Amino acid sequence: MRGNGSRPGAGRPARLGVRKGDIVRVLSGKDRGRKGKILRVIPDEGKVVIEGVNMVKKHQRATAKVMQGGIIDQEAPLAASKVMLVCNKCNEPSRVTRKELPNGRRVRACKRCGEVLDK
Repeated sequence: MRGNGSRPGAGRPARLGVRKGDIVRVLSGKDRGRKGKILRVIPDEGKVVIEGVNMVKKHQRATAKVMQGGIIDQEAPLAASKVMLVCNKCNEPSRVTRKELPNGRRVRACKRCGEVLDK
């Protein structure tokens, strides 16, 4: 974790702004421009794992759990700062704002078109 521990909330991981199941677009790196669904969020490290993005080859030894050894392709974590949430309505990467619904519930909304992103 980063920080010197003197600021409030220093031991708590930062809010990433994306959640498991969100559709995101990669902003930079070898997979720039690719879209994918978030499979896993790692808030302590500030990283996300995206389906079909940042693929790496893992040399897997055959074990009792995994009978077939060999080289397998798997997704590696990617910095959350390198991805941007894609809006369902305008189908473009957009910044996220917080909006309060009439029933008092706070939800994420697209900064571009105002569409509510949470279900």
